[in-house]
Amino acid sequence: MSSIAATLATIGDTTAPLVLPTVSALRDDELLDGQRLVAEVRRRLDAVAAAVAGEIAHRSRRSLGHDGLAARRGQRSAEGLISQLTGGSTREARTLVKAAELLPVETPRPDVPPVARWLTVIGDAVSRAVISVEAAEVIRTRLEQVGGDQDDATRLEALATAAQTLVVEAEALTLEQLAVRAGRLRDELDLAGIAAREEQLRDKRFLRVSTQLDGMTRISGMLDPESAAIVVPILDAATSPRRGGPRFMDPDAVRRADDLVRDARTTEQLTLDTLVELVRIGARVDDGKLLGDRKPAVRILVTQADLDAPRGEDGTRAGVAFFEGQDAAVSVQTAERFICASGAVPILFDGDGRVLNLGREQRLFTEKQRTTLAARDGGCLMCDRPPAWTEAHHIDHWDEHGGRTDVDDGVLLCRFCHLKVHNSGWRITRTGGDYFLVHPDDDGILRRTPLPSRSPALHRLRAG
Repeated sequence: MSSIAATLATIGDTTAPLVLPTVSALRDDELLDGQRLVAEVRRRLDAVAAAVAGEIAHRSRRSLGHDGLAARRGQRSAEGLISQLTGGSTREARTLVKAAELLPVETPRPDVPPVARWLTVIGDAVSRAVISVEAAEVIRTRLEQVGGDQDDATRLEALATAAQTLVVEAEALTLEQLAVRAGRLRDELDLAGIAAREEQLRDKRFLRVSTQLDGMTRISGMLDPESAAIVVPILDAATSPRRGGPRFMDPDAVRRADDLVRDARTTEQLTLDTLVELVRIGARVDDGKLLGDRKPAVRILVTQADLDAPRGEDGTRAGVAFFEGQDAAVSVQTAERFICASGAVPILFDGDGRVLNLGREQRLFTEKQRTTLAARDGGCLMCDRPPAWTEAHHIDHWDEHGGRTDVDDGVLLCRFCHLKVHNSGWRITRTGGDYFLVHPDDDGILRRTPLPSRSPALHRLRAG
C-alpha cells in the first residue's frame, strides 16, 4: 500500500511510473493531512515552475526579436511557449511569468528595474511555498491598484505592511476570500480611488449572445457590482430552497420550497427559466422607453400539414416547426402551445413561395380576458406561479375540438406547466366552473385531477 507521503517523495522521478496512493484505506485525519501535504508540494512545484517560466520569458524578451527563445520555437510570446510545454492555458502561463518577476534573485539583471519592497514580500512568500502563485497574483493585482505617487515612501511602506498581512492571512483563506480581503485592504489604503475603480468595473460589463452549432444559444457576460446587486438576489431567491436557503415559517412558502426541491429541473435550468420569465414579463410591461415603439414578439412558423398530422400512440404529432429567427427545429407540440398562448395568423402561399393571402389573427385572448382569467384563477392552476408569469391556455385545442376564445375555455398556466401539458399530451377539461387535469398515472390509467382556483377573491365569492 502506497501512502500519500511516499508517493510525493518519489513524484519527481519521472523515469518511474506514477503509483497513486491507496486513499480509501486512510483515516479521516490522515486524508486531511495528506491533502495539506499535497497542497504544500504543489506550491513548491509552482515556485520552481515560476522560476523556470521567468527565465524563459527573459530569454524571449521583445528586445531579442526573432532571436528570442519563444520566436525560435515558433511562438509569438513566452506565455505561448510555456502553455505549449505545459499543456496549460495562456492565463496560467502569464500567472507564472508574473510571479517570476517577484522572486528574489542573487544577481540583479541590469536591464530589469528593481522591485519594490512590497512586491518582494509577495515574491519571498512564493519562493518559500507559503502562498501559491495564484494567491500571489491576487495580492499583487489588488494592491497595485492603490493610487498615489510611485515614489511616495509612506505609500510604499503601507503597501509592504498590507502585503505582509495578506501573506499571513492567505493560509487560512480560499482564493475567493483572499481576493475579498485584499480588496478591502486596498480600499482602506485608497479611499479616494474607489470611484475610479468602480467605473473601471462598470466599463467591463457586457452580455454576449451567440448561436451554437447544435442549435443552442450561449449567453456569456460579466456583471459589474451594481448590476450583480440587482440580478443575483433575484436568481438566488428563485433557487434558494435548492441551495439550503432560509427556513420558511409561512405555509405557502413551505409548499413553494417543497415544490422547488421536487422540481425535475436542475438548479441551473431553474435559474435560466427564471431569467427568461423575468425578461418576458419585462417586455410585456415596457412602455416603449427601453425597447422602442415596436414590442418584441415571439413567432413560430408551422405548416398546416404538420398541424393536421395524426397523433401517435404517445399523443404527439410527427412534424416540425421553427421559431422565427432560429434555425433549430422544434416539435409540433411546442407550436400548438404557442398558438394557444398567442393565436395564429394563417398565411397562404402558392407553389413558388409567393404570399397569396394573409389571414387575420384568430384565437387570441384579449388583455381584458386575461385580466378576468387572472382574477378567476389567481395564477397558474398547476403550480404557484403568479398571474404575471402565466400564459392563457385553451382547454379545447383549436384544431381538434373547435375551441373558442371564451373565458370559460381558457385557463392560466405558467410557461413550464403549459409546456408540460402540450408535450405530454395531457388535457384540461371543464365541468361547469371547475377544471380538471386529465393525465395518465404511473400505470398508464387516465386520472382526473381537480385544478382548484388559487384566487382568494373567488374562494370568498363562492363561500358567500
